[in-house]
Amino acid sequence: MKYLTLTAIGVVLGIPLAACSSAQLHTDVTVFEAASIITVNPEAPSASAVAVKDGDIIGVGSLEALAAQFSGAKVDPQFKDKTLIPGLIDPHVHIALGAMMYGLPMAPPWDVQTQNGTVKGLPDQAAFLASVSDIYAARTDDTPMIIYGFHNLVHGELSRVELDNIAPDSPLIIWHYSGHDFYFNSAAIETFGFTKALAKQFHGVDLDSNGELTGRIYEDAAMIAFGAIGSVLTAPAQMAAGYNGFETLLTQAGVTAVAEMGYGIFGRANEDAIISNFYTKDDNYRLYLVPEHRAFNAAYKDKAIAQMQAIPKTAQPIGTPRGLNQVKLFTDAAFYSQTMKLSAPGYIAGQSKGTDGLWVIEPKNMQETMAPYWDAGMDIHIHSNGDQAQDSTLDGLEAVKANHQGAEAQRLIIEHAGLLRPEQLSRAANLGVGLSAASHYVHYMGDTYAQSIGERVAYITPLASAAKLGMPVTLHSDAPLAPPQPLRAASVHITRSTRQGGVSTASEQLSREQALKAITLDAAWSLGLESEFGSIQVGKRADFTVLGQDPMQVEGAQWPQIDVWGVVLGGEPKPVK
Repeated sequence: MKYLTLTAIGVVLGIPLAACSSAQLHTDVTVFEAASIITVNPEAPSASAVAVKDGDIIGVGSLEALAAQFSGAKVDPQFKDKTLIPGLIDPHVHIALGAMMYGLPMAPPWDVQTQNGTVKGLPDQAAFLASVSDIYAARTDDTPMIIYGFHNLVHGELSRVELDNIAPDSPLIIWHYSGHDFYFNSAAIETFGFTKALAKQFHGVDLDSNGELTGRIYEDAAMIAFGAIGSVLTAPAQMAAGYNGFETLLTQAGVTAVAEMGYGIFGRANEDAIISNFYTKDDNYRLYLVPEHRAFNAAYKDKAIAQMQAIPKTAQPIGTPRGLNQVKLFTDAAFYSQTMKLSAPGYIAGQSKGTDGLWVIEPKNMQETMAPYWDAGMDIHIHSNGDQAQDSTLDGLEAVKANHQGAEAQRLIIEHAGLLRPEQLSRAANLGVGLSAASHYVHYMGDTYAQSIGERVAYITPLASAAKLGMPVTLHSDAPLAPPQPLRAASVHITRSTRQGGVSTASEQLSREQALKAITLDAAWSLGLESEFGSIQVGKRADFTVLGQDPMQVEGAQWPQIDVWGVVLGGEPKPVK
């Protein structure tokens, strides 16, 4: 790369030599020139150059202005025909789960972007079972086979009967798209020693009309399934392929920061080993850790909060994760598997018909669960999906704020926000709540979910309404449940497009400006890091995503097609490999 100094640039631009000469030459400063810079800073929304020193932003403006301010600085012109935006952030991913899922064969209900290209969706039960049969037939050994991607609202009912027809003698396990449900064939049930007695110990073990196992094991009992098949899911070669695939997607998408939103769920030692083996100084993103309440309490009992707060919180070099002074809780269960907690009439169709979903934290226990973290000055991220769940979450926060002393500007962020009614949004805004919405609920399920919850699909992730109320609104992938591609996520909420080609609640469409803020500055806010990055401003880190087109000049539907050159991370250009 050839550089000019800003002194030379100043002469070319006609800036007087006196202005270009000073007692101090800024030879340790690099100025990145760009066709356009979108800062996401309302006080100075655009620029054409940014000055960087020691990984931080020290100047933003025009090349002429920076020439006068930083004489002797190097000018890097490699982005002069590109657009710089703040580094894209995915504030809710699952590293270990991603390493598991991205290493598995897939039979998904809709098109899924993977490191190896798009896996086409299977539109019905016949297509799903045919795909499973083909994948099973191509196996190369007798190791229990796990296939990811089933969704009952697309693929119909599934039990050991259908799986036994495909695999009568060898263990076959289907992993629901949600990640919360497993379906075992008879050989797998026998291999792992499951019996109907499990139904007396756990909610989430389905029995048929004869009192026998159907093969479905989910939610509370899912950890039993993980324990049984863990050695298969975490086989070294598979984990390497899955993690590397996950990182490939992040790199291709121009993501500069991600947060593991549930650190410890799969065992802290296991997750540390995965991160240690695969997250390196050569990566293109910063990794943050948010501990999960149940996992740390099970492991450390009354020392759980101390253990959470002992994770290093100061800035770490790339390749070393950094803890956040935050915690992850769960109010209810899963959106995709139809176990989130709904108000009456509950589920009107699908595998949860006649029920209203599952609590993870009972409403009577919400305040006492939140309180120790609030007292410790920790921000709370809470998985809260169904509309009945939102009432419990907001009741808990209201009680904690009234009865406990929190830190200044302490935050609660509702994660996923599957359904929120208008009155709940108003209440959340008054309580200072932020939303971190699952990026693809509306796209994948905005039409399909109507059969299960009826007209309540209008309340799926109502982000425009939240933004109008002044709430910080961000988008996350929950990867691997949606691709970790923030531009694609933003596109979904600019258009509110469904995978069938419709539009889900057009009044909730975000503007391009709102959508970009959701995947940059508001995403940083949700992690408590908005003073460090999220916008291109003096004093923040020099983390940028480099695009081939200006997203403000591109229709929202086309954002997934915007070319990503790569990123600048701490002032270092890192192209897509």
